[in-house]
Amino acid sequence: MNVIDIKENSGVPKYKQIVGSIEKSIENGAVKKGDRLPSINSIRNKFDLSRDTVLLAFNELKIKGIVQSVAGKGYFVKNDSVSGLKRVFLLFDELNNFKEDLYNAFLAHLGKDIQVDIYFHHFNHELFDRLVEASVGEYSAYVIMPANLRNIELSLSKLPAEQVFILDQTHAGLAKYPAIFQNFKKDIFNTLSSAYGQIKKYDNISLVYDPNKQPQGMALGFEAFCKTHRMKNEVLFTIPERKLVPGELFLVPGDRDLIALIKKIRNQHLQIGKHIGIISYNDTPLKEIVAEGITTISTDFKGMGIKLAQMILGQEKKHIENDCSIILRNSL
Repeated sequence: MNVIDIKENSGVPKYKQIVGSIEKSIENGAVKKGDRLPSINSIRNKFDLSRDTVLLAFNELKIKGIVQSVAGKGYFVKNDSVSGLKRVFLLFDELNNFKEDLYNAFLAHLGKDIQVDIYFHHFNHELFDRLVEASVGEYSAYVIMPANLRNIELSLSKLPAEQVFILDQTHAGLAKYPAIFQNFKKDIFNTLSSAYGQIKKYDNISLVYDPNKQPQGMALGFEAFCKTHRMKNEVLFTIPERKLVPGELFLVPGDRDLIALIKKIRNQHLQIGKHIGIISYNDTPLKEIVAEGITTISTDFKGMGIKLAQMILGQEKKHIENDCSIILRNSL
């Protein structure tokens, strides 16, 4: 029995006929898991097709998780179920508690027939490019968390635009892709403004900000808040070596800096919320407990994961701003 059957003038694109033929051969047992499929050249020559037509069919079967390619050997049946297994490429900057919440919510709402492969670029542009390059043609959806990396449009242009989804941060160069994102400039300005009644009792406010990891919008929103409310302010790369002065308030996006600040306050025998104020970024259960409660500005990461799953399943092409709020606790 022939694995592949192509009919002229059937109205079905020939690459789709190749896909359908191989799926049918798997369903009826003519080929089984681990079997080698006819080569691209043999199919091309037998049916007088272009190489691109045959390659397009095999790429679709790879995306579905039905076949796999082995360098120098050809294409093999990977999965003897053709019920529509899909694969998602998920590229995060890094994994932490709140992004784990996002990831778990995403998985829980995707369904059982979808395989998710997660990777991390760790804010490294070269690593980002390599991971994207290696993923081309292997997945049915590509979820990209660009973080603050710029000029990644060339790398993403290698992916099918209709299959790319941007997560957490976006900018004008990525506007053509659907996205679920945080509007950091607006979120920082609005949340700090809503807590101005508590903030104004402090003499000055400092943002501990690493431009290599944290979004620029965070610094812009902080600047706009301080200018609007005429607050004395400073942007610091890390927790200052100098002694802390009662009346200072720190906005601390990074958890390492948060721990360093808490240690420094305790070493100087100062009291959090009374002498030194703290606003952290991204809420976790631990921040409810530490120092009798740390005030946080946080987006809804679980909600972000659910919306992402819904967008992929529904093939929706939207730009969605994720909700953000400030949670007031004893540190402010």
